[in-house]
Amino acid sequence: YSAVKKLDFKGSNKESLMHFRTDIAKGAVHKKLRIGVLGSTRGTALIPVIEACASGALHAEIVAVVSNNQTAPILEKGLALGVTVTTKFISSKGLSRAQYDAECTATLVGAGAEVVILVGYMRILSKQFCDFWNKRCINVHPSLLPKHAGGMDLAVHQAAIDAGDVESGCTIHQVTEEVDGGAVVVQKSVKIEQGETAESLKAKVQPLEGPAFVEALQKFCGKEVISYADAGVSIDAGNELVEVIKPACKSTIRPGCDADLGGFGGLFDLAAAGYDSANTVLIGATDGVGTKLRIAQATKKHDFVGIDLVAMCVNDLIVAGGEPLFFLDYYATGSLEIEEAAAVVRGIAEGCRQSGCGLIGGETAEMPSMYAPGDYDLAGFSVGAVDRNRILPSGVGAGDVLLALSSSGIHSNGFSLVRKLIAKENLDFNSPCPWDADSETIADSLLTPTKIYVKSCLPLLKKGLLNAMAHITGGGLLENLPRSLPKGVVAEITGHPVLPSVFKWMQQASGLDDHELLRTFNCGIGMVLIVKREAVTEAKEILKLAGEEVYDLGVLVQGEGEQVVMKSSLE
Repeated sequence: YSAVKKLDFKGSNKESLMHFRTDIAKGAVHKKLRIGVLGSTRGTALIPVIEACASGALHAEIVAVVSNNQTAPILEKGLALGVTVTTKFISSKGLSRAQYDAECTATLVGAGAEVVILVGYMRILSKQFCDFWNKRCINVHPSLLPKHAGGMDLAVHQAAIDAGDVESGCTIHQVTEEVDGGAVVVQKSVKIEQGETAESLKAKVQPLEGPAFVEALQKFCGKEVISYADAGVSIDAGNELVEVIKPACKSTIRPGCDADLGGFGGLFDLAAAGYDSANTVLIGATDGVGTKLRIAQATKKHDFVGIDLVAMCVNDLIVAGGEPLFFLDYYATGSLEIEEAAAVVRGIAEGCRQSGCGLIGGETAEMPSMYAPGDYDLAGFSVGAVDRNRILPSGVGAGDVLLALSSSGIHSNGFSLVRKLIAKENLDFNSPCPWDADSETIADSLLTPTKIYVKSCLPLLKKGLLNAMAHITGGGLLENLPRSLPKGVVAEITGHPVLPSVFKWMQQASGLDDHELLRTFNCGIGMVLIVKREAVTEAKEILKLAGEEVYDLGVLVQGEGEQVVMKSSLE
């Protein structure tokens, strides 16, 4: 060894004089991934894996096929692979779950398996098995998890149809103790057609399972570095989205903020906005869009839900008498689609322009396995300011007049019921709209954005013409108006506007009586203003100049009990 250390393998120009053999130990460096299989049935999804291994498309080999069913056809597939593959039936008789799984693990390890795939395996696995094969065992589920987890076969397909899903598919996921709860590795989807049955959907999904296994196994082959993108989160897509939405955000600049993105927090200067901090009270509001998002996602129409998000927050702010100053959004999805997300944010920016507040920041969260493909959720956060002497409600009492401002439609509440009624009437979102001839489809009508009342109502607030306001959202007129009334005061509704056609259709389809309809939908009223009688004429003139439809809704009187009394019926 002393002599070897004195040898020099460099030439006079420091070039290497070594000859590297590429054939020695090549099999060890480039060895194939060894796959163990557990199955209880036919093993149809195993066929594409076998073919991919044979063709070289998958740098892997199957080393074991194990079943708990002595007559399972999957054992025949194992035997057909030859004597080098361990093919074995293991009986569970007299064994606990952990003991049986230990027997299976011993067989798999003895055959040299590095990863395990479950192909139609009809057993719940023990904690010990899951811990031993942690992140090295995958299964297939016939839905787009996390939707319809826990079910099996036709029941899963029927659940997707019953839920009104527009697409389904299969998911390859890591196996954990929680059934169908492991991280998603691969998903493949198919469209659910009108009139689809569980059997026809299964016939479309099942052929995807084998190729999905192959794609998932490829991720195990020779992968030494696992990036954030491999986990399903694209940093580059997030950065690209920021660049795409910057112009929309910049368009919301107002005194006090620059709407610049990229920092850790958005800044707002109250003094620059004209507020004396000593006498200013900040107002915060947060909200979402709810299941109205399901319609946008099903029809790929994402342009207006951002306006809804802003509206639901800023309309709450002005009820306290304040001016919206800035807005932040939270967008969460399983896989970031840049154009889809950008359309949503452009809608948010439009809502901010309509309400005069700056879009100073937000968060885009990409969370694989938390959301099914095509799903996303939204939350909004807005802050406003009001002089402490002008906080509403203030001075509300008997004799005050109720003015109603029209809504633009259903706004953003009640859509769980709306979607159920559409399904009940055997319609879908792309059906011709039965209540509105001007809307091409049901979706076009339902996605009409929530009206924003900020710019029409701010002049009244600055003139001190309002005693209180009520934003008519979930719970309708009957639940929201009392939130602005003191004890001992009752709102008598004597002039409810004519029920818009969309609400007439909803009432007919649901069978709801007037009382329940008024507790569920806005029924054509988006905002109620409480005005001193002597200020009514001036308030109406300002509102009409702003383009609002104003209705004489009723009057406040002294009384106890129910705080909203309908003196007029819905027409």
